[in-house]
Amino acid sequence: MFITLEGIDGCGKSTQAALLKDKLQKEKHASVVWTREPGGWSHGDLVRTLLLDKDLHHELSELLLFVFDRCEHVSQVVAPALEKKQIVLCERYTDSTRAYQIWGRGLEERKVEDLFSWCHFPDPDLTLWIDTPLSLAMDRIKRSRGHLDRIESETQKFLSNVCSGYKELSARYPERIIRIDGAQPIEDVSLQIWKAVEVYFLGESKKEF
Repeated sequence: MFITLEGIDGCGKSTQAALLKDKLQKEKHASVVWTREPGGWSHGDLVRTLLLDKDLHHELSELLLFVFDRCEHVSQVVAPALEKKQIVLCERYTDSTRAYQIWGRGLEERKVEDLFSWCHFPDPDLTLWIDTPLSLAMDRIKRSRGHLDRIESETQKFLSNVCSGYKELSARYPERIIRIDGAQPIEDVSLQIWKAVEVYFLGESKKEF
């Protein structure tokens, strides 16, 4: 099973991924691989550093770095875990690229999707979109880190477009992408996520009969 967590920075992906991992291990006795993009493979942190560098200016350089990172991440981490029937829990994946590069940067959707197809990226079984108001997400980042990185420092219009991208994607793929209200307290968000996962497991169990 391949689960992705999506949303703008500051929505709480890492917090919720940790809680979900623990819950899956305790309730489902599952073997869980918790990873992230960019940076979830052996040299991924080098790519992550490049992506957050303020001297990175070209939008295609940004896109291709994300795709390069994903190719290695899928090859080294995601695909081997799925082959072993482990649950992969990944913070950010292809929907992040869609939201940030297509809706945020304005890159041509067909070309981005063609690139994904060429790379043969596996589709997630379930995507948990933590929908959080932009102002709340930015406040959380400032409180936790005290500063914003290159992408978080983008214009309000860019970040609003990213949010619109996630909304559009959830409308296109309602069976895969589940909206989670990220403005709620951590415990309530975790409960929403677990309910969505339980519904998925229930649906899969019915397919076996």
